[in-house]
Amino acid sequence: MTYQNDIAITPQLVADHGLKPDEFEKIVALIGRQPTYTELGIFSAMWNEHCSYKSSKKWLKTLPTTGPRVIQGPGENAGVVDIGDGQAVVFKMESHNHPSFIEPYQGAATGVGGILRDVFTMGARPVAAMNALRFGAPDHEKTRHLVSGVVAGVGGYGNAFGVPTVGGEVEFDERYNGNILVNAFAAGLADTDKIFYSKAEGVGLPVVYLGAKTGRDGVGGATMASAEFGDDIEEKRPTVQVGDPFTEKRLLEACLELMATGAVIAIQDMGAAGLTCSAVEMGAKGDLGIELDLDKVPVRETHMTPYEMMLSESQERMLMVLHPEKEAEARAVFVKWELDFATVGKTTDDLRFRVLWQGQEVANLPIKDLGDEAPEYDRPWTPSVPAAALAADDIPQVDVAEALLKLMGSHQIASRRWVYEQYDTLIQGNSMQRPGGDAGVIRVEGHATKGLAFTSDVNPRYCEADPYEGGKQAVAEAWRNLTATGAEPLAATDNLNFGNPERPEIMSQLVHAIKGIGEACRALDFPIVSGNVSLYNETNGQGILPTPTIGGVGLLPDWTKMARIGFAAENEMILLVGAPATRGTHLGQSIYLRDLFGRRDGSAPHVDLAHERRTGDFVRKLIRDGVATAVHDLSDGGLGVALAEMSVASGIGATIVDLNDQDPILQYFGEDQGRYLVTVKLDPQGEEIMALWNEAERLGIFAPWIGTTGGADLVLGAARPLPVSDLKASHEGWFPAYMDGAAA
Repeated sequence: MTYQNDIAITPQLVADHGLKPDEFEKIVALIGRQPTYTELGIFSAMWNEHCSYKSSKKWLKTLPTTGPRVIQGPGENAGVVDIGDGQAVVFKMESHNHPSFIEPYQGAATGVGGILRDVFTMGARPVAAMNALRFGAPDHEKTRHLVSGVVAGVGGYGNAFGVPTVGGEVEFDERYNGNILVNAFAAGLADTDKIFYSKAEGVGLPVVYLGAKTGRDGVGGATMASAEFGDDIEEKRPTVQVGDPFTEKRLLEACLELMATGAVIAIQDMGAAGLTCSAVEMGAKGDLGIELDLDKVPVRETHMTPYEMMLSESQERMLMVLHPEKEAEARAVFVKWELDFATVGKTTDDLRFRVLWQGQEVANLPIKDLGDEAPEYDRPWTPSVPAAALAADDIPQVDVAEALLKLMGSHQIASRRWVYEQYDTLIQGNSMQRPGGDAGVIRVEGHATKGLAFTSDVNPRYCEADPYEGGKQAVAEAWRNLTATGAEPLAATDNLNFGNPERPEIMSQLVHAIKGIGEACRALDFPIVSGNVSLYNETNGQGILPTPTIGGVGLLPDWTKMARIGFAAENEMILLVGAPATRGTHLGQSIYLRDLFGRRDGSAPHVDLAHERRTGDFVRKLIRDGVATAVHDLSDGGLGVALAEMSVASGIGATIVDLNDQDPILQYFGEDQGRYLVTVKLDPQGEEIMALWNEAERLGIFAPWIGTTGGADLVLGAARPLPVSDLKASHEGWFPAYMDGAAA
């Protein structure tokens, strides 16, 4: 077969590869000639937004990424954090937004597969997964189909692979009608002295291809993910990868077995841009060149061109640099697991990336320039203009009980049980909480009482109203959700989902959100150790809500003392810890306004980070001291929804005392930040509760007694009693009815 590597490189071909004219001119200047067709594809893969972070790099550098527990921050397949006793948690979050909109089952499935590989590439056994899903309006013609496909894809891959899905988010908003978000998170456990990295070392060493064969699925996937959608969206279906979780399970076991032999020098997952990105990154990090012989790459389709082989994003593949004396031993491991093992190249000392095929040299490029010389833009951005505050006299009034019942059955607040019951949440036998609480919790194998908590959070409404405060709030809410279980927040991963950064107003959202995230992470000692940026989430110029998702990981020294959201018993005091003196005032951008009145106005709530830190540390101590019997942080829907969720989770009602001088709508539906509901089994007149209040006062924390648990009803002050059974029916009913076509 003769390969046409001399295809004319026209301006249209360059544009089709997602490269701007000035970027192409830079390529020509770097290599001193016109690139071949294969080389153009390689540059396109390495210089697209998804792989090079060319619009966000400048701002990502401002985030805090180090700390006393951080072993590895951004720049590797996943972040690594020390959890003591010679163990580390390895975790990351990544997007698979565009593929999931085009082909929801395979897009979501391969998103799960890709993030799992990022974790076990580092030498960690995956122990937990989460996903943050955002869909369009429930009544949009595509939404139900997309929900069904994505949820099936997440469950189909994760369940078969054998990792518990411990938490996540599902949100609906019309702004995601043309571009859904599928953010996948995975975490694994490894020994701190057995972490594996992607930096190649040594000259003349074998570069080995591992796993499944290469096909044509996913060719151009990374470039597709770096462009906004238009009317030709259906034509992009061939760029979506196809996953096989059973092959990935075998790949996991084979990789961990191989790592134990001492044969591995460097390892890299073949994710975005496949063989190209993995080979270039391994060589460039080690200041080495790489030579690949494509005739030795295992393929599952005939007559594949070098271009297709270099850009394929077929799943379940790895690239390694091995000690040559252990090559036979390594091969035997993969033969046992019935996976491909092929020596496809070698490391060199010339800093060149050379690709050979059927006796031809189809690419010869400066390997460092493929990564280091990728464009880095300081794109124009406009000053942030936060939305105006809600006028004090502009608060729509309805019956409190009726409003709460409606909110509990709304698409925003309704139970996600329909979703998470399609996931295996208990496999591996270490899950300590089912999804639906503040954070997922697992116990750490090999340790009697140690646990890990996981959460995923962001409020896109706040981020659009004020990206800076919204960025702070996403971090603070993740920190609160971990704290609410009793966990010490260790570190975070981010998934920054935005529209087209070439529009200054969108770039402004990204810049200010990152500034807010950075400030919150510094104030809360919550470093970002890994992450992903997903831009160009637009269709025909309509962008998504700015959605900087934060995935948080926390450590519980003793999971037997963790807190849950359900009321533990009757006749316990309910404290609103961290409340402002008026209990709740902020209704701007609230779920109350959006879902009951169709309004999206008002400012985002302010996040006082010093207050968050003091309050969270105080609540965590109450949990660990055994004083708190149940804990729940306040978020969407405010105090009313949080109380209802605690009642529904336990089947126990509560009676809450109204503040006579405050609007009950503000009290029950305001979304002020930094608040927790905490129940305690103490004598209201006893010394212990007095000591608790004295300590709270000393710390500048208001923790009023607002009511008592008990009975079969939730009674919010003067509002009519709401039977917990009615709240539960409303809460549990919406999602199944919607998926059955009976609700919108």
